[in-house]
Amino acid sequence: MKILVMGLPGSGKTYLTQRLTPLLQAAWYNADKVREMANDWDFSDEGRARQSNRMRTFADFEKSHGRFVICDFVCPTKETRKNFDADITVWMDTIKEGRFQDTNKIFENPGNVDYHLTEWNDKNHINLANDIKEKYV
Repeated sequence: MKILVMGLPGSGKTYLTQRLTPLLQAAWYNADKVREMANDWDFSDEGRARQSNRMRTFADFEKSHGRFVICDFVCPTKETRKNFDADITVWMDTIKEGRFQDTNKIFENPGNVDYHLTEWNDKNHINLANDIKEKYV
């Protein structure tokens, strides 16, 4: 099962994913770590598409081995989200603007998400894990 935790930079994607991962016994791919491994800090449209492809490749590998996998990354456009092709999408909608103006300008609020989180709290990860286990395990 491929889980996308998406949202603006600073919205709490990594915070949530770090706590959710052990509850689902999932593999975890963080966009910044993947960009660092690839030494690719290009945030042009082409660079963002490449990143989405990289994240999808890692996630598809884990899924093909029967594992839950969580990828946390901005995934700012309808096209990057479609390309990633998540089974479950979690939108961290906790801030109205991120710290990078170029990302703010292109970020498209997603139309359909499975989970829409509008605040950080100490129970989001627990509630989310329980719900995912109930629906998908």
